[in-house]
Amino acid sequence: MADAENAAGKQRGRPFRKGSSGNPSGKAKGTRHKATMAVEALLEGEAEALTRKCIDLAKAGDTTALRLCMERLAPAMKSRAVHLSMPSIETAADVLKAQSAAIGAMASGEITPDEAATIAGVLEAKRKAIETADLERRLTAIEASVGVKR
Repeated sequence: MADAENAAGKQRGRPFRKGSSGNPSGKAKGTRHKATMAVEALLEGEAEALTRKCIDLAKAGDTTALRLCMERLAPAMKSRAVHLSMPSIETAADVLKAQSAAIGAMASGEITPDEAATIAGVLEAKRKAIETADLERRLTAIEASVGVKR
């Protein structure tokens, strides 16, 4: 009962309204977690010995150590440069031709489906930019014809 009386005046639940905190800008850039700094302090000066031990374990057949070494020697490829012949894209209709080129390259095995999807996303962004510029040009022409000034 005494605990309930002591807790009655204390803050319960969220101390700040949603979207509003005591530090709205968040942690400063470059601020590091205390646990990370503690681990780095413990490992300081041991990197060479630990690396040597990992290599020795990998050579002795420890598959986990072997995988760790291989991930460092030959990391998984994130993406690669794609050399693909694309038509010039000046209008929204040109985007369709470029999409066809990307699909054809994917179908023939020149690029992967993931690479084709990435190219399609870039082409979609280009199409939106072309449409936005075209709409602005048309709106400006209409406003000029009616005498509206911006």
